Amino acid sequence: MWLRKNWVYGLLLVSCILAILGVTTSNFLYKSGTAGMGIIILMMLQFQKGKMFKDIWMIIAAFLFSIIGDWLLSNMNGDSMMFVKGIALFFLAHVGYLAYALMNGRIKWAFTGVVLAAYLIFFFVMLYPTFTDMVLMVASLIYLLISCFSLGASVGMGANGVVKWSYIFGIIMILFSDTIISFKEFMDYHTFDFLITPTYYLAHICITFSLMKRFEMQEESPKSVIS
Repeated sequence: MWLRKNWVYGLLLVSCILAILGVTTSNFLYKSGTAGMGIIILMMLQFQKGKMFKDIWMIIAAFLFSIIGDWLLSNMNGDSMMFVKGIALFFLAHVGYLAYALMNGRIKWAFTGVVLAAYLIFFFVMLYPTFTDMVLMVASLIYLLISCFSLGASVGMGANGVVKWSYIFGIIMILFSDTIISFKEFMDYHTFDFLITPTYYLAHICITFSLMKRFEMQEESPKSVIS
């Protein structure tokens, strides 16, 4: 029996517990727990496999950038430049998600075009009038673009079943969480604030789970996971 089955899902359960604590407390250790545990799980799987997969490092880097971005946003205290720096770190995280997906497939341009058009309308109609800081506006627009491309690339991944769809769902959850943040930060609309952190932590858990299943399925059937 594969050793990983006896411990890796236990670590994922720890990640879920940290997510709950991250939602219910203000302790940054818990708030960074899902990304941190994702890094630990993926590093352990890499070393257990005995081979360093380049694409996996993209997700590890994305989680690391997410942790730093979280810290910046948690400590911005109304400082718009801290917010911009946080967006920059989350942009780098999306570069990691995008790179991973492209290393295992290609962008679905038709789908990406529809998503991008919808978000550009949202940005220019609802968010753009609220900006007074040009740097913040440009940073937010660039971040929106990379988010849409990340989702389009995830849909174009050549992966089987749960490996692909749990990854797609994770990227959707990040985009959903970021959309609520934009309502909160730029439009002073707070009805859905309670969903920001749960969906964000769920994204990390789903992406980690996708890669866990990839390792598992590669051991069981090496030819059929990523094509």
